Amino acid sequence: MTVNDDVLLVHGGTPLEGEIRVRGAKNLVPKAMVAALLGGEPSRLRNVPDIRDVRVVRGLLQLHGVTVRPGDEPGELVLDPTHVESANVADIDAHAGSSRIPILFCGPLLHRLGHAFIPGLGGCDIGGRPIDFHFDVLRQFGAVIEKRADGQYLEAPKGLRGTKIRLPYPSVGATEQVLLTAVLAEGVTELSNAAVEPEIEDLICVLQKMGAIIAMDTDRTIRITGVEKLGGYTHRALADRLEAASWASAALATEGNIYVRGAQQRSMMTFLNTYRKVGGAFEIDDEGIRFWHPGGQLKSIALETDVHPGFQTDWQQPLVVALTQATGLSIIHETVYESRLGFTSALNQMGAHIQLYRECLGGSDCRFGQRNFLHSAVVSGPTRLQGADLVIPDLRGGFSYLIAALAAQGTSRVHGIDLINRGYENFMEKLMELGAKVELPGQALG
Repeated sequence: MTVNDDVLLVHGGTPLEGEIRVRGAKNLVPKAMVAALLGGEPSRLRNVPDIRDVRVVRGLLQLHGVTVRPGDEPGELVLDPTHVESANVADIDAHAGSSRIPILFCGPLLHRLGHAFIPGLGGCDIGGRPIDFHFDVLRQFGAVIEKRADGQYLEAPKGLRGTKIRLPYPSVGATEQVLLTAVLAEGVTELSNAAVEPEIEDLICVLQKMGAIIAMDTDRTIRITGVEKLGGYTHRALADRLEAASWASAALATEGNIYVRGAQQRSMMTFLNTYRKVGGAFEIDDEGIRFWHPGGQLKSIALETDVHPGFQTDWQQPLVVALTQATGLSIIHETVYESRLGFTSALNQMGAHIQLYRECLGGSDCRFGQRNFLHSAVVSGPTRLQGADLVIPDLRGGFSYLIAALAAQGTSRVHGIDLINRGYENFMEKLMELGAKVELPGQALG
């Protein structure tokens, strides 16, 4: 792995205390922006965070002729898709290299233009995210896909038609692909074993505002009746529950007290239960949630990640840092991404005691089966963490390294912090607001 130039010096051992705000969810906002492509009228999206994935999608939309401009309030975008057009392949590739979002442009572009081009895709290296899911889904709608040296070229010579699809795993990305394709496809689409995350529900709300007909059953089945045309929408994105939980774990690991303005109880109930079991305290009001370490010992737990409404895989890494400070043995079974526990080697370098196992240390099924991955962990605590040289591996792992550095004694050099910008808006400013002692080499921040 190449060490990036963007290095942060973190002087640990200071509790994080104060207030920060979370805005719209990284896992909803870019997809709602793509949805605007389907409409014949402008859309307004509110509560938009200033993160890299948003900038990537904004650039891709503009390449395809969509006008994107700020709205009347901070964090508002107005997206006008009236003049959608084909984009230059090289331009698409230049914009899309750092994100997996472009694959969700396929359905909308096939509807609007009759063809689409998707370059090679980026994203966090945390295990398999089968792109085949997406292409299999699109073929079932009637898309013809041609593999080229620079990516995938798609056409729909006979248009797109509704179909019956059963996902082998309730993939969020594949569910989004179906929704964004089925709403304008001819006939009825029935999707079974669908993902039902809060961000999926919010995307359905967006599409329904545009004129789509979408029904969700309680058995993970979604039925979409195609319509001839869609309009625009006005929508305020739901808050980012994954970022909120990251700051909650930071409060716990640093023995701090953080009020997360914008955090919402309903989408975080599973996390809140686990947080309380570990020994964390929280208080909910109409504007957000306060998270703090109430003193005394934290408790070890057994934890398995799962798709919603289970414990989200994106919550796991930040919480594991806090669990290094819990008394006893905590057992973690990661069932969603096979490589997500790789970040623990750096925690061991800092003084944690974490052992990885290939066996399933829990009863839940793994997405990747028994394929010999180190996907279970035993965390022995509490252990005193020491500052170290850290290289950020992925988005959530990166924020977890940051938490560990903040909780540790001494100074850490955290390399590759720009990756955190993909999903955490203004995280440097937020650290400052919480009293973190951090600095960029040659430029003191606090």
